[in-house]
Amino acid sequence: MAIRVKVLGCRRLVLLFLFLGLLLEAQAGKIRYSVSEETDKGFFVGNIAKDLGLQPQELMERGVRIVSRGRKQLFALNPRSGSLVTAGRIDREELCAQSARCLVSFSVLVEDKMKLFPVEVEIIDINDNTPEFQLEEVQFKMNEITAPGTRIPLPSGQDLDVGMNSLQSYQLSSNPHFSLDAQQGSDGSQQPEMVLQSPLDREEEAVHHFLLTAFDGGNPARSGTLRIRVQVVDVNDNPPAFTQAVYHTSVPENVPLGTRLLMVKAMDPDEGANGEVTYSFHNIDHKMAQIFHLDSYTGEISSQEPLDFEEYTIYPMEIQAQDGAGLMARAKVLVKVLDINDNAPEVTITSVTTSVPENFPPGAIIALISVHDQDSGDNGQTSCSISGNLPFKLEKLDDNYYRLVTEKTMDRELTSQYNITVTATDQGTPTLSTETHISLQVTDINDNPPVFPQDFYSTYILENNPRGASIFCVTAHDADSNENAQVTYSLVEDTIQGVPLSSYVSINSDTGVLYALRSFDYEQFQDLQLRLMARDSGDPPLSSNVSVSIFVLDQNDNTPEILYPALPTDGSTGVELAPRSAEPGYLVTKVVAVDRDSGQNSWLSYRLLKASEPGLFSVGLHTGEVRTARALLDRDALKQSLVVAVQDHGQPPLSATITFTVAVADSIPEVLADLDSIETSSHRDNSSFTLHLVVAVAAVSCVFLAFVIALLVLRLRRWHRLRAQTSASVLAGLPTSHFVGVDGVRAFLQTYSHEVSLTADSDSRGSHVIFPQPNYADTLISQESGEKKDFLSVPQSLLEDKKETFSQVNLLPWEIIIKCFYPSIFIIVLSLKRRSPGSRECWSLQTLRNKDWNPELEAGSCLGEKTAAQEMAALLDLPHRGRFVLLCLLWVALWEAGAGQMRYSVPEEIEKGSFVGSVAKDLGLEPLALAERGARIVSRGRTHLFALNPRNGSLVTAGRIDREELCAQSARCLVSFNILLEDKLSIYSVEVEIKDINDNAPRFGVEEVELKISETTTPGFRIPLKSAHDADVGENTLQKYEINSNDHFSLDVRSGVDGNKYPELVLGRALDREEEAVHYLVLKALDGGDPIRSGTSRIRVTVLDVNDNAPVFTQPEYRVSVPENTPVGTRILTVTATDADEGYNAQVTYFLEKNPEETSEVFELKSASGEITITKSLDYEDAKFHEIDIEAQDGPGLLTRMKVIVTVLDVNDNVPEFYMTSATSSVPEDSPPGTIIALFNVHDRDSGQNAFITCSLPENLPFKLERSVDNYHRLVTTRILDREQFSSYNITVTAKDGGSPSLSTNAYILLQVTDINDNPPTFPHTSYSAYIPENNPRGASIFSVMACDPDSNDNAHVTYSLAEDTLQSTPLSSYISINADTGVLYALRSFDYEQFRELQLWVTAQDGGNPPLSTNVSVSIFVLDQNDNTPEILYPALPTDGSTGVELAPRSAEPGYLVTKVVAVDRDSGQNAWLSYRLLKASEPGLFAVGLHTGEVRTARALLDRDALKQSLVVAVQDHGQPPLSATVTLTVAVADSIPDILTDLGSLKPSVDSDGSGLTLYLVVAVAAVSCVFLAFVIVLLALRLRHWHTSRLLQASGSGLAGVPASQFVGVDGVRAFLQTYSHEVSLTADSRGSHVIFPQPNYADTLISQESCEKKDFLSEDKEETFSQDLLCEDASWVPSTNHGDAGVPFASDTILKQAPPNTDWRFSQAQRPGTSGSQNGDETGTWPNNQFDTEMLQAMILASASEAADGSSTLGGGAGTMGLSARYGPQFTLQHVPDYRQNVYIPGSNATLTNAAGKRDGKAPAGGNGNKKKSGKKEKK
Repeated sequence: MAIRVKVLGCRRLVLLFLFLGLLLEAQAGKIRYSVSEETDKGFFVGNIAKDLGLQPQELMERGVRIVSRGRKQLFALNPRSGSLVTAGRIDREELCAQSARCLVSFSVLVEDKMKLFPVEVEIIDINDNTPEFQLEEVQFKMNEITAPGTRIPLPSGQDLDVGMNSLQSYQLSSNPHFSLDAQQGSDGSQQPEMVLQSPLDREEEAVHHFLLTAFDGGNPARSGTLRIRVQVVDVNDNPPAFTQAVYHTSVPENVPLGTRLLMVKAMDPDEGANGEVTYSFHNIDHKMAQIFHLDSYTGEISSQEPLDFEEYTIYPMEIQAQDGAGLMARAKVLVKVLDINDNAPEVTITSVTTSVPENFPPGAIIALISVHDQDSGDNGQTSCSISGNLPFKLEKLDDNYYRLVTEKTMDRELTSQYNITVTATDQGTPTLSTETHISLQVTDINDNPPVFPQDFYSTYILENNPRGASIFCVTAHDADSNENAQVTYSLVEDTIQGVPLSSYVSINSDTGVLYALRSFDYEQFQDLQLRLMARDSGDPPLSSNVSVSIFVLDQNDNTPEILYPALPTDGSTGVELAPRSAEPGYLVTKVVAVDRDSGQNSWLSYRLLKASEPGLFSVGLHTGEVRTARALLDRDALKQSLVVAVQDHGQPPLSATITFTVAVADSIPEVLADLDSIETSSHRDNSSFTLHLVVAVAAVSCVFLAFVIALLVLRLRRWHRLRAQTSASVLAGLPTSHFVGVDGVRAFLQTYSHEVSLTADSDSRGSHVIFPQPNYADTLISQESGEKKDFLSVPQSLLEDKKETFSQVNLLPWEIIIKCFYPSIFIIVLSLKRRSPGSRECWSLQTLRNKDWNPELEAGSCLGEKTAAQEMAALLDLPHRGRFVLLCLLWVALWEAGAGQMRYSVPEEIEKGSFVGSVAKDLGLEPLALAERGARIVSRGRTHLFALNPRNGSLVTAGRIDREELCAQSARCLVSFNILLEDKLSIYSVEVEIKDINDNAPRFGVEEVELKISETTTPGFRIPLKSAHDADVGENTLQKYEINSNDHFSLDVRSGVDGNKYPELVLGRALDREEEAVHYLVLKALDGGDPIRSGTSRIRVTVLDVNDNAPVFTQPEYRVSVPENTPVGTRILTVTATDADEGYNAQVTYFLEKNPEETSEVFELKSASGEITITKSLDYEDAKFHEIDIEAQDGPGLLTRMKVIVTVLDVNDNVPEFYMTSATSSVPEDSPPGTIIALFNVHDRDSGQNAFITCSLPENLPFKLERSVDNYHRLVTTRILDREQFSSYNITVTAKDGGSPSLSTNAYILLQVTDINDNPPTFPHTSYSAYIPENNPRGASIFSVMACDPDSNDNAHVTYSLAEDTLQSTPLSSYISINADTGVLYALRSFDYEQFRELQLWVTAQDGGNPPLSTNVSVSIFVLDQNDNTPEILYPALPTDGSTGVELAPRSAEPGYLVTKVVAVDRDSGQNAWLSYRLLKASEPGLFAVGLHTGEVRTARALLDRDALKQSLVVAVQDHGQPPLSATVTLTVAVADSIPDILTDLGSLKPSVDSDGSGLTLYLVVAVAAVSCVFLAFVIVLLALRLRHWHTSRLLQASGSGLAGVPASQFVGVDGVRAFLQTYSHEVSLTADSRGSHVIFPQPNYADTLISQESCEKKDFLSEDKEETFSQDLLCEDASWVPSTNHGDAGVPFASDTILKQAPPNTDWRFSQAQRPGTSGSQNGDETGTWPNNQFDTEMLQAMILASASEAADGSSTLGGGAGTMGLSARYGPQFTLQHVPDYRQNVYIPGSNATLTNAAGKRDGKAPAGGNGNKKKSGKKEKK
């Protein structure tokens, strides 16, 4: 290559010589080394530093490195020694395969000078590889008739080494038949061949094993081996032969399916297909073929269906063995079946009863069971048992029949159902058993009375309960079922205090729920004792009783009664005395109160409700003591009024109040004098109003008392009349519990449907009344009414159902004798005759005689035959001899009944309904008697073959019968079954023989049989044929065989030991396959029936060929040319070889011989078709041609070889390849033209024009390519580069070959242009302006400048600085600083716009190059104004004394008059200095106005006389900054016409009063007045509404409306007695401040109440026109209208009505000393809630109460009977007497006494206890106790 150098004259010539010298030096010789392969890493190769003329340390300094072409680095440079060493282990075979020389070329590059030095290292081979064969073993097949001299090519060995180290020789192990011959190939390689020396004999040795060894020439020598296996292929000349002629085996019948029973073995000395023996059945029954399976390959005989000893004991079979060529042999197999216990007993329930009553007698028959076992011997012997402890047993009869009978009486309540498991077990080993389950229901009889869970019940009910309330629920359980377990409940009649118990309590007969018919009063009685009866509905009914105690619980229904101080009769309050000298705590008086309730309800507490002087007096919480709380003062009033409230602790609490007056005086005269002047505080109207109330209450009480007395009289009168009617009634005998009544009025609420039966018999003294089951629909039922009564005893005749017409039975003479002389015994004999042998009938003596005959025997006992006969003899008083004769007669009857079976015969295949035999005649019965006695056929699990004709009593066929299906080929075919007579459970045995007819023709197992015989078979050869099978027996079975006439075969028939005939085919003349390949024959089988039946089988005999021809290829050698880009899978050639033989001998297969090259991996040969396809891509560069060795082999193993040569055609399929030898990644931008950038090599693996390469570069690049030798190219620069224009070049080098189509490859070289500092930093602008607000924080960022340098790295690193300057004689650096890296300007001071407004400075930008370059730029910083100055008001100026300035405004000023002007300035500038004015505040709004921008203060309107003389104005001045700032000034404007007026007015000015305050006061006054008026109006309206309500209540009372609206339909009655059956819960409210009371009727409660339809309707009970009806209804049922105090309280427990009798008190009910009820005075103590017991208690009422109680206990006195004071008047004055003490004795229990205080006076006066009101809580049992 010539390089143009633009120089002048001699310089050009000198440079040219120098460049030529460099080229000559570059082309000088390579550096060459050699090294052995497999050396260790770091092994010394050569001194590269010395050969390069460098020192070792210069290698690293000058960047010396190894450059190779795309290959892994095999060598490395040692920088310390400068030597070339190995980089790892080197494998010569991996690098150069089997090339003679292995050279590794690479280059050493000196980076600093871009000089390349080629180096070549030769890898020397060592003997490190052993000769190897591609396969470990190779196999050949040779026919035993192969001729000696046959050559067999063997696979060649391969040795990767070269020269003497490669493979040199082969050696074959010594043997008498083969030798080794090695052929020299065209390429110098050795091809071993094995040559047959002597003939092969397969019988002598079937397989030959050799060892081929390959040796190399190394030192020491290495070797490899190949195993050779030569298999001698056999010729078929031997038929199979069985090891035994007859095979015997015995197998149990339970052998599992698939078990191998026997293996037959036939040996064939031949091999391959000739020696492959297949087995098949010959002449076997089709049923037997289904049972057994013969493996056609192994000869194993296994079972595929279960064996059955009962069906076949021996299975004879004939087995045929046949080889692949068709030669066969036969053997006989006898399989003997051993009986085992494989059949479980079969249990059949012939007859069964599903249910029996629990009183069923022992010995009763439950079921008849049949047991059968199909096994034989001990395996067929069975026994039956019942599992578990059950009241049953089994009785065995004849013919394996059992009957299940009861062993003892059953109890349904213990076991209502029996699941009886009957187990039938045989005697085999192991034993087998079968279970059958019988479900027996035990029906119930009424043998259990109802039982209550508890012996005693206790329940509680709150007093004042509503009528009809549910108290308690009892439940009794009856162990029986259905109606026997249906329980009804009733009350045991009793009285309480002379009143029937049924008037207090009722019970629901169905549910057992107790209901209260009255409202109980705890003060009347505390408990009730009653007994309940539970009765079932059985026949006869059973019952039981239980005791129930009902305890009445107290409720807080009595308000406290204040005993002292008692109010005077004149209506005034009591007066107590308190001296003025009384100290704090002085006892003034004591309030004494009692409560008639008990427990917590009677605990009382006191509190001061109201006092004239609060804080002067106090009341003890529990004592009631009124004491002074402080000392009395002179200012305290003489009369103090106190209101004390007494409250109990019930829920809700009740209270009472007392008002008394305390007179403050030191002496009684002072008190009297003061009391004369005291007037009652209440108004006279109030006292008169109270008087009217008292009169009204007294009147109402009198009317109410009279009403009650009249009601009682009417009730007593009606009760007396009802009692008189009841005593005379026909139904008087019914118990009281059938009537449900209220307060003595009993209503018969159950409708009885009865029947009266009058008898005409003179012996009958009465009639029978029968009460059936009552109808409970819409009826209130009592307990006893549901009971069943058996009023009629019906006599039964037990012998009527035993009548029989004996004349219809055929009798024997001895039976006639028994009938005449002993008719009772004849019944037994006749029954014995009519039942089956072995059966047992339960005889009941009740069916034969009267119960009085033998009392020792029960009428229902079960007797056997012998026992019955003995009983009859005893009954008839027979002598011992006569009894013996009778027993003998009975046994004769039994023997006759068990005599022989009924036997019949019938031919098979007859029509349905054909006659078999007369069963009725054989049983001695009439035909119609069979149906009457329930005769039916019983068989064991088999389809019924026969049926009974009910019209004529004959046995007929149920369908067509196939003898062969039933009994196969058995000599006799017997069908057994039984006939059952249901009425007596008698069993009769029947046996029917099925006779054979000729209905089956002989049959062959297959329609056509194919036989194969070799053409070399000798005449006389016998071939067994398949036998025919005939399902018939005897003469109807198969008798002979025949064959059609032919030239080669004849038929011979042999008879077996079992009598069967076996046909054989005999070869008479030699066969020739070429003459006739297939022979067709017909075999015929005939039976001996009339007419004769026959069957045929076609026989096809195929003549088999002998293999005597080897395959032959169509060409001796195949050649084909294939392009190397042929797709994989393409078929390139098909080789064909033909064989003159037939069948398997002519089946040619092709094999590809393995060779060590890759040819076997590139091509695939299909063994069947001979097609050769490509399996791997061809590559012309790897191999230009391929040689393929192909073998063709027929079935027996004869083979032929042939070679295929495949020539590979080159195509342009390889792109050029780049190998970058050296490349520079970067170059300075000032590099001169011609600088070498890269050195690379381009190579193309193709050949010819396809390998010619041209390289090119893209246009407009400052580079060019220079071509060198051996396809090396250099990339050099063509001009100077500029990094700022292009910092990098992505150079694409394209290499393109000359093929068609041409292929190209691109190589990419990335070249970075390195920078030099040739560009100074540059600012984008020539000058900058920045702005900063004043008052900025120190260090604030002002502005940022940035200079760009097109250079890179350090050359482009710009730093910033400020040029030195001064500002107002101060260095600029004290104001501004700049960040050297970022160029950000920072303020070092806070600027003031008012100080200076602009700064000028210079910024210098300098890069980091060498030498550095810099640039300056001017920066102007402008300070921006901020609103930091408030406006300054110049006028009006404030005086120095702090007062405001005064401006003058004449009164005559017109609107707009200029009063003054506010003048203000702002130091800021711009918008921040713009000012605006506004009037912030004025004394008189609207009088003055201020100009927004001028600040002028002008009048907004004319001045008026009412305007104040002095007007105060506040004017605000505000700028427009953000945020805005403002200032204010206060102006005083004087309204005057002249200056003297101003001074005069200013002297008289006073501070003005706060107008806001005065206005607020006025508003408050108005608000108070308004609120007061509204409150007064509210009070007036409230009083008016109250008076209107009071007036309405008076009208309600005057109207007299009550419960008159209750219709008559509310009463349900029987026989004219109407019972009010609905409970009304109402409330009576008595008020002390009104003229009447309220009666409130809520919705009626229908729970647990019999309701009529109309009672559910809502009625208005307050209608005025129903007064008469109301009074009549009230008289009928007055007790239902007692006021109730419990309104819907769901928490009330069950309650009861009455108490049976008074029981002695229990100590558990005694109160403790702290809990004992008493007077209020007995409850002393502290104020914390405890109940004290101090001396004052004993001193007060308790002594009196206990003393009177003791007298009452003795019966001599009653509390409250006298009027004495008992010493109480001495302390509390004459007003306090025992007349004020209420009767509360019911709350007191006297210790040491058995008496309980009663309210005798209350009973005597007939007063009812006062009712309470409000809802009441439950009290705990412990509290009540």
